[in-house]
Amino acid sequence: MARRIHPQKEIEAALTYAESQGWRILPGGSHCWGRMFCPWNDKACRCGEFCISCIWSTPRNAGNHARLIRRVVDKCSQNAAEAVKH
Repeated sequence: MARRIHPQKEIEAALTYAESQGWRILPGGSHCWGRMFCPWNDKACRCGEFCISCIWSTPRNAGNHARLIRRVVDKCSQNAAEAVKH
């Protein structure tokens, strides 16, 4: 099943980027549009918390929220470790 398209084009582009890096995008609960899950599910990642980020449907600034999504993907400790290996 394909996921829903985000109504903000900047955020949709960031979600597409996250998916290209292996992250899963699933529908959210009552307050968020969706959730983004790290593909490695590693306890060492993000201070012992699994990488899970909320995606808001109507953030105050869509560009900033899109940058935050990309930053979470790029700064993931597993992603950084993979980049060092190559």
